Parts: sequence; C-alpha cells; structure tokens
Amino acid sequence: MPHNLSAAKRLRQNEKRRLQNKDRISELKTIKKKILRALHDQKADEAKGLFQDFTKRLDQAAAKRVVHPNAANRLKSRVQLKLNAPPVAATK
Repeated sequence: MPHNLSAAKRLRQNEKRRLQNKDRISELKTIKKKILRALHDQKADEAKGLFQDFTKRLDQAAAKRVVHPNAANRLKSRVQLKLNAPPVAATK
C-alpha cells in the first residue's frame, strides 16, 4: 500500500497505463494474425491493407513507448518479408 497521496496517485496511473498498453499490444497481435491468415488464404490485397493499418498502429505504439522502436521495426520487417515472399501452393 502506498504511504502518501502522491504514491497512491502514481499507483493508479501506472495501473491505468498498464491496461492501456496491454490492449494496444493485444490489438497489434490480432492484426498480425489477420495478416498472416490472409496470406495463408492467398488474399494478398486484404493482407496489404491490413499491413498498412498494422504499421501505422505499430509506429504509434513505438512513439508512445508501448513497444521499443527497434522491436516495432523488426516486427514490420518480418511481416513485410512474408508479404513479399512468393505465394506458397496449397498442400493437401
């Protein structure tokens, strides 16, 4: 338990920010899964549209330090490599 008012306020602020950051990270993971699913289903146009949204939200998260900027760039690069890869033929 905090011992003074400023420590109590800081505790409330930290909890609020933790939950907001958790939501942003969860949202990024969901968009990434949608991109990969679209690529798997060979819907390249849909995947490219989702990628634009993904990069925008990832840059915003990096600007607010929800994720480290280098980690954001690394994620964008890895997803971009999958977008640029030749489509894989469906297996049985």
